[in-house]
Amino acid sequence: MRSAAQNAELALLLEVCGTPKPGNVDRHRDLEDLLFEHFLAGAVGAQSGLRMAESGESVGPSFEQSVAGMAEQGGGNTQFGALLLLVPLVKAADDGISRSTAESVVADTTVADAKAFYRAFEHVDVFVSEPDPELEALDVRRGSDAAPALEERGLTLLDVMDRSVPGDDVAREWIAGFERSFDVADRIATARGPVADRAATAFLATLAERPDTLVAKRRGGETAAEVTERAADILRTDGRATDRDAVESFADELVSRGINPGTTADLIAAGLFIALENELIEL
Repeated sequence: MRSAAQNAELALLLEVCGTPKPGNVDRHRDLEDLLFEHFLAGAVGAQSGLRMAESGESVGPSFEQSVAGMAEQGGGNTQFGALLLLVPLVKAADDGISRSTAESVVADTTVADAKAFYRAFEHVDVFVSEPDPELEALDVRRGSDAAPALEERGLTLLDVMDRSVPGDDVAREWIAGFERSFDVADRIATARGPVADRAATAFLATLAERPDTLVAKRRGGETAAEVTERAADILRTDGRATDRDAVESFADELVSRGINPGTTADLIAAGLFIALENELIEL
């Protein structure tokens, strides 16, 4: 029987293997400086931090270690957002996982966890939006230099996520009890076919539901809305792709335009982990 940390690593591997996955690296598509094998290496490298979470270590240090391990490959940031979802889920797992246990884990985070989260940004370059001027002291790009501001304001990691919710759907999962992650798990569980293919189908359906916040940060809200509308257009009412060729064409177009719905990929990884941990899928 696989451990929770092993299921998390498997979820990362299955997520990147799913294809076609519009705008993202998959087993058929690379980006210019970010390759399929970088994601494989990142998933393996994250294992030490995932094991820390599984053993009961705090979320912040476990996340920092998982990011440090992930970053030990030549592509840079591969799974930062996915790990921000997976680490608390792994810590919450105990012969399965529920939204209530996940909510308890993030509610118990501390200022020390927040400081470790900030240190994680020192290991890898992560795209973030410019903060409001009054929040400059809490800019995550400050890394460990932000520790005094976190301590002064008494901000836990959950507090940091709460402040990040506008425009960040990974942070929103922390506040909303991992709602969409569990929805993705159900979607994958009820689909048919190889799990990686189910994950790719779930990716398109999830993208069609809500604009991807990474796209919105990088390219603006209008582009993010356009991408979501395009995804919805190539889905049937039952949620399945009407035409695989259309999805393949959409995937190639987004890659060529440099549009990367990475937040949606993060949600798929979290959903895969939940489905694996709750034995909703068999592998």
